[in-house]
Amino acid sequence: MKQDDICEIPCVESEKVEQVQKQLATEKLHDAATVFKALSDETRMKIAYALTIEERLCVCDVATIVGATTATASHHLRHLKSLGLAKFHKEGKLVYYYLDDDHVKQLIQIALTHVDELKTRITN
Repeated sequence: MKQDDICEIPCVESEKVEQVQKQLATEKLHDAATVFKALSDETRMKIAYALTIEERLCVCDVATIVGATTATASHHLRHLKSLGLAKFHKEGKLVYYYLDDDHVKQLIQIALTHVDELKTRITN
């Protein structure tokens, strides 16, 4: 059975391969993958997206928005914080979370725009 999605003959462009391998050998890629892993969890993505809509939310609000317990919401928020995607501050007995910077917001917006474009391409 013939496969159309693989090379029919072995061919390696050594200069290109070496150049790209050098670029891949950085800790930066590992860290970027960690960011995407954090956002690959649907609950954390919902939380992060909610924080693009409202600049800051208390843990109780987050829990209600995503339909989780405060313990679960808090766990996910701590995870986002530990990866440097979110920060928090305390006001009296309430804890408010917010996204660390606009890069996180941009990642989420780009992902959502991409999803819309994919759906449009598939249906057309």
